[in-house]
Amino acid sequence: MHADYVIVGAGSGGSALAYRLAEAGKRVMVIEHGGSDAGPFIQMPGALSYPMNMALYDWGFSTEPEPHLGGRILATPRGKVIGGSSSINGMVYVRGHARDYDTWAEMGADGWAYADVLPYFKRMEHSHGGSGPEFRGTDGPLHITRGSRSNPLFDAFIKAGEQAGYPVTADYNGQQQEGFGPMEATIWKSRRWSAANAYLKPAVAGGNVQVVRGFARRVVMEGKRAVGVEIQRGSDVQVIRAGREVILAASSINTPKLLMLSGIGPAEHLREHGVEVIADRPGVGANLQDHLEIYMQFSASQPITLFKYWNLWGKAWVGAQWLFTGKGPGASNQFEACAFIRSKAGVDYPDIQYHFLPIAVRYDGKAVASGHGFQAHVGPMRSKSRGSVTLRSGNPADSPVIRFNYMSHPEDWEDFRSCIRLTREVFGQEAFKPYIKDELQPGPAVQTDDQLDDFLREHVESAYHPCGTARMGRASDPMAVVDPECRVIGVEGLRVADSSVFPQVTNGNLNAPSIMVGEKAADHILGRTPLPASNLEAWVNPNWRTAQR
Repeated sequence: MHADYVIVGAGSGGSALAYRLAEAGKRVMVIEHGGSDAGPFIQMPGALSYPMNMALYDWGFSTEPEPHLGGRILATPRGKVIGGSSSINGMVYVRGHARDYDTWAEMGADGWAYADVLPYFKRMEHSHGGSGPEFRGTDGPLHITRGSRSNPLFDAFIKAGEQAGYPVTADYNGQQQEGFGPMEATIWKSRRWSAANAYLKPAVAGGNVQVVRGFARRVVMEGKRAVGVEIQRGSDVQVIRAGREVILAASSINTPKLLMLSGIGPAEHLREHGVEVIADRPGVGANLQDHLEIYMQFSASQPITLFKYWNLWGKAWVGAQWLFTGKGPGASNQFEACAFIRSKAGVDYPDIQYHFLPIAVRYDGKAVASGHGFQAHVGPMRSKSRGSVTLRSGNPADSPVIRFNYMSHPEDWEDFRSCIRLTREVFGQEAFKPYIKDELQPGPAVQTDDQLDDFLREHVESAYHPCGTARMGRASDPMAVVDPECRVIGVEGLRVADSSVFPQVTNGNLNAPSIMVGEKAADHILGRTPLPASNLEAWVNPNWRTAQR
């Protein structure tokens, strides 16, 4: 089996890349360990808490005991299915802030500043309800929509932010991210609009893309050149050869693992596990980043939350309504209002993100507050803590060792305390008076720095935004893994096109920037001149030096 290009991973980056290479007439083979994305658990937006907890769709990774969280082990879900993590995520669409990409360029990712990536975001988007064609795409494959905000709590959240003195933004993916406003989602015609639905399935239908189900064991190297991928199908091990290049888009967990198993990584670590060293790249598996968040939960004084459906009959009704009419709570991910704010004066662009949800429940759906309630997920965007992904052994079947080192930087604690205190202020505004009864979590008794820290240690959760483990930089940078054209430094015929390449985590959810990486990498692979840089400028609060809002 062979193709011009062999892509490992049918997720956000890999699907977009396959689509653009096929569009240019190339033959593409996509290797995916997971199976079909058919069925209501994935396709119904309201069922989002199910697929990430199903072994059928999730790799089932978890961290080592996290030393700064009292030894807690946190789940690290990654999609093992057509569409990858875009088939099991919360469907929230956030490009990130313009400054994120300018920072990437400053860190050595030349050609990836905001001016360079904005045209790719526009190329991929079909925005419904965004701020218009200047900043937003209107005819790309990826449909982006907004919820109806029919529950009054969504507008109460936006109004409360305004009453607390924050800006309101009509489109956080447009010119102005900072502020409170409606949230956007990869939902189209009441279905999850994953990278599989937007990109991979149309590409397969076009005839130039073939998806092969198999477990990628390593990249096959001849000298310093990648020539194919060794995969396992059942008990059978075979090689899929690439006429031109191999591209890894297997997630920020599996991509560094595959690089190391293929002899590309920190030399001493590879030798320890009996792997022959082909390129000594100490940055492989390093620089692991994520977003942590807490759920600020409140009990409701009126029975208007989703709790009324949180029983067997309610869930059956929601499912049936969605199945037969495409309407009702099942047609939304229920993240319909959000905010991006700055934690203090002197911070030039938002460093705190909010997702608002009209029920008090854990993201994985495992625990729900007894009774009507609502919550805001809140967390800092730019933690200085860094972790790693390393090999457990030289056996491809073994899961890698994942250590995020969450909360290892003292500023993380300070930032999270700010999150809690600023959130309490928002929920204390007049707009919430008709709806709010009590604070459930952390609870009114939790006030001092020490009390807040104890709560955080016990209750912070991952927002599931891992990235950075094969970071992009200049070829002269010893810790860079790929150059600004996504080529793995030190070998030939091998690239990476997923969130592994992010030098720094972006402001928000990672699906949109991961797709953008696949889109832009395609032009580099095809040897095309990148899309012309934009001269549009993003809004930055003019008073950021002296005011927090």
